[in-house]
Amino acid sequence: MGFLDVLRGKRDLKKPAPDRLFAMSTAYVTLELSLAMKTTGRAAIVFQQLDTADFAQLARDMQELIAATTKEAGTTVEARDDDYGYRWMVLNDPDFDDLVTGINAIGGELELGGYGDRILAAVFPFEDDRGKHLYWIYNYKRGAFYPFVPAGGDQARDNERELRLRSQMQGELPVEPELERWFPLWGAPI
Repeated sequence: MGFLDVLRGKRDLKKPAPDRLFAMSTAYVTLELSLAMKTTGRAAIVFQQLDTADFAQLARDMQELIAATTKEAGTTVEARDDDYGYRWMVLNDPDFDDLVTGINAIGGELELGGYGDRILAAVFPFEDDRGKHLYWIYNYKRGAFYPFVPAGGDQARDNERELRLRSQMQGELPVEPELERWFPLWGAPI
């Protein structure tokens, strides 16, 4: 971006490195062994849909691609829409690496189809040793992860635990440094 672009108000956003998502595969070892967190066997990618024939065909192609490429691994995929009109592609598989690979494949297809800017996040739910659910969210636009720990009713968050998780995983994952960008995903269909 040059000086004239700044004056004209143009700004090209830097695209995140696609391999950052795969950091979750290696971080899972630490999450499981050191922090006693287990995968729920699910993961999802959420994106904003478009009401166009091209986008609808791409969504069908994605489902078929994932179903075909992960059939051997036993991964299943289902599409769900939330109350806000976002599409969730939810993957189910007991093998965590297959979940990360499947999420990456869907994200890659959206990018190849020209809809990479419509991707919001990838969500990896976990359960701790007390049976409490927590989430690691990968923000595609920022290329970074952040923890989301619901604390119960009235959409409360356990901010203390989120900060503790950040410090515990900072060496394993590219963690979002700006806390105001740690957006909760209430009511995620996963």
